[in-house]
Amino acid sequence: MRVKESVRWLLVVGLLVILGVPPSAWTAHAQQQEGPAKPAPAQQPEPPKQPTGQQNGREAQAPAPQVAIAVESNVVNIDAVVTDHEGNIVTGLKKENFRILDEGQPQQVTNFAPSEAPITVVILMEFSARYYGFFGYKGETWAWGFLQDLGPKDWVAFKTFDIKTEVTVDFTQNKSEIRQAIASLFVPGFHEACVFDAVIETLDQLGGVRGKKAILLLATGYDTFSKHTLDQTYHRLKEADVPIFAVGMGEDIDLRTRNGGGVGYLQAKNQLTQFAQMTGGYAWFPRFQGEMPEVFSQVSSFLRSQYSMGFAPTAPADGKFHKLKVEAVDTNGNLLELPDKKGKMKKVNVYARNGYTPKVQAGTGGGSQ
Repeated sequence: MRVKESVRWLLVVGLLVILGVPPSAWTAHAQQQEGPAKPAPAQQPEPPKQPTGQQNGREAQAPAPQVAIAVESNVVNIDAVVTDHEGNIVTGLKKENFRILDEGQPQQVTNFAPSEAPITVVILMEFSARYYGFFGYKGETWAWGFLQDLGPKDWVAFKTFDIKTEVTVDFTQNKSEIRQAIASLFVPGFHEACVFDAVIETLDQLGGVRGKKAILLLATGYDTFSKHTLDQTYHRLKEADVPIFAVGMGEDIDLRTRNGGGVGYLQAKNQLTQFAQMTGGYAWFPRFQGEMPEVFSQVSSFLRSQYSMGFAPTAPADGKFHKLKVEAVDTNGNLLELPDKKGKMKKVNVYARNGYTPKVQAGTGGGSQ
């Protein structure tokens, strides 16, 4: 019976070919001959997906958050230290006690953090033969005194430089690691130092760090083989929001070389001073080892007493350098004055970055730093 049906089907196919019927119709005809199509097997439902936070009973690592540059780009960050006429740190000030002038125009302070906020500091130390004559074996002593003044929530890293920069200890809250790293330093192998490269590299590394941050620069100020020039370094400092606190370690060089090398040291000293002034920091130049404890006590006080604030510029970003001025004011908006030892009222001093360069970003309408 099946043979007859097959022969019959072949005859039908031949006839269809002769008549020019498309093959798609053959299938329909065959299905009619074979009977109704069998129903397709039911598909099994997919198991419900697990919550995003957990997979297979284990907590999955959340994807890294995307940085919204456009949100942060229009905020200029400023760290400021306030002292009275005699150099004593002024604490306890509030947001209302600060006035920011951008090219002489008052700006609204949008964010403010008190001086007690944790800080992130990089100790950037020149370790060259020129520097070692003054620094010597006293490093561990002053370092431990300085580190003890940092809080438990503060982060600190230790970097050294001669002709190149080296991260000796990455960011840590264990201050003993820094002390041990300084104690392990031996006689340096090079006489040269590239302070311009070291400063620029460290500024770039701190660019993405939020909150209060600073560089403690310990150097003679001399530069020998940097890839960057002094003008390029100054240009980078104009864009930086990281204050540099410099301790000049070349005063003994000045004392020993005044008969021939004093001019070079004065230039080195001026460079360190400019690094500090341009970024809102401060520069110390101790001449004797006995001054070191007091100097680093002052360094700690400055770091611990920074006020962090920011503002959104009202002027559009033009890519040009803008002069900044931060003033401390009283409740009436007048410049803040405090009495000296004789009871005479004198204006306070404010140490803050003296300008910024707004970055014009293509397609975003510009931004600031």
